[in-house]
Amino acid sequence: MSGIRTRLSVMMFLEFFIWGAWYTTIGVFMQNQGMNTLTHWPFTVNPIAAIVAPFFVGLVADRYFATERVFGLLHLVGGVLLLIAPRLTGNPTAFILSLLLYNLCYMPTLGLSSSLGFHHIADQEKDFPKIRVWGTIGWIIAGLFISFGLKSFVSGVQPEQTSLPLMSAGIASLVLAAFSFTLPHTPPPARGQTVSARSIIGLDAFKQLGSPSFYVFIASALLICIPLAAYYNFTQLFLEAAKVKNIAATQTLGQMSEMLFMLAMPVLFARWGVKKMLIAGMAAWVLRYALFATAAPGAVYWLIALGILLHGICYDFFFVTGQIYVDKKSTPGIRGQAQGFFVFVTYGVGMLIGAQVAGNVYNRFLAGAPTLGLDQWRSFWILPSVFAAVILVFFALAFHDREAEVKPSGVGVPASPKARTEAASPAGR
Repeated sequence: MSGIRTRLSVMMFLEFFIWGAWYTTIGVFMQNQGMNTLTHWPFTVNPIAAIVAPFFVGLVADRYFATERVFGLLHLVGGVLLLIAPRLTGNPTAFILSLLLYNLCYMPTLGLSSSLGFHHIADQEKDFPKIRVWGTIGWIIAGLFISFGLKSFVSGVQPEQTSLPLMSAGIASLVLAAFSFTLPHTPPPARGQTVSARSIIGLDAFKQLGSPSFYVFIASALLICIPLAAYYNFTQLFLEAAKVKNIAATQTLGQMSEMLFMLAMPVLFARWGVKKMLIAGMAAWVLRYALFATAAPGAVYWLIALGILLHGICYDFFFVTGQIYVDKKSTPGIRGQAQGFFVFVTYGVGMLIGAQVAGNVYNRFLAGAPTLGLDQWRSFWILPSVFAAVILVFFALAFHDREAEVKPSGVGVPASPKARTEAASPAGR
């Protein structure tokens, strides 16, 4: 078992190293390639792929092919696409389409990596977090490698401004493709079963879970992802404007914080319950953007770093608690569908709308200039802070689910890691 666990841990490390290497730097690269008005598009094609991924996994991968083979093939094709993408910067449309095709390959592998892990361990709640944590470590190492490891390959520029992060992610993807053939054999888990599109995206589960409080939660989750998208898209550009060196490494502060707050979640969850945890997560987003706005005019690094460090609360307290809430409301028969619906609404629809809204707002501020000035960044960050604050107030006033606040023994200990990894979402996200 230890040998299998080691291989699964390496798989998780490479899986999230790949995502962390390109996702946190792509906007800076595009801006330095003259695509400054198009930097929101990688963060648009990513949620499009997140919407498509459940159909691919549910209709194809789960039914006809061994999981490790599909996983390896997708990373092989994805690695080639990442290596080709930098050659297409002269044609922005072709470049963005290559990123769309890549994301259509990559996003299904998030669910497949979880399936591989769960299939080959005896105690999911005890063993899987020990494997999945290597994914977060991989994301952190990717940021440190981009900022520090690639410095010797460039001169006069930061590595984040070059194609090296994309190339690094592409090479790592090919390495993972080769490594996948050493993974334990995992036959298709749903061979012979019938399935519908409604069940894959969770609409059947949504119908069974329906209640006023659940509707408020889902509406709030979708809406809060609209201002959330601004962070993933534009933090890297903000750091460049603020003259922050080692952009990718600086952003890994968020993942380091995430690991610490995951350890604290079981205790806090037992004391606060669902509603207070969700409120804390939303409030952290409001505070993060307020810190960015306050820091912008003077490029105050410690305020920016503090905003990034809030990622642990922003992500764990909202997304992980949200997955726990969905799990508490579900029955065993619809648990998978319910988690899929939550991912579809947040990482799919919400982030898709958010990327387009944030991109259009950014371009309005840009108004033909190559970059935003620091005073403009202040105005830019105020908008998502206010948006998130409005949703926070709405949720605090409208959400009343006493049944969900009943805390059975162990809540937050087994449920949160499992729920989180089943949804397979960021890096890091």
